[in-house]
Amino acid sequence: MSQLDRITQQPDIMGGRAFVRGLRVTVSMIVGQIGAGHSIADMLADYPYLQREDIMQALRYAAWRAEERELLLTVA
Repeated sequence: MSQLDRITQQPDIMGGRAFVRGLRVTVSMIVGQIGAGHSIADMLADYPYLQREDIMQALRYAAWRAEERELLLTVA
């Protein structure tokens, strides 16, 4: 997805987990913090090297990966 230019995933870095802009901040950490009730403002204060767009792209990436698809399989 071209709109996710801040998210990287490489098998040999961060255990293959998606991370933000070469930082040691994973998408799962950001999603976990939001899920625990932390606001974006809280995260920006706690992690000053993050930018708002980093968090927004991490959330969009997580939503994209979690998107469910139902496939109808037929037996020939």
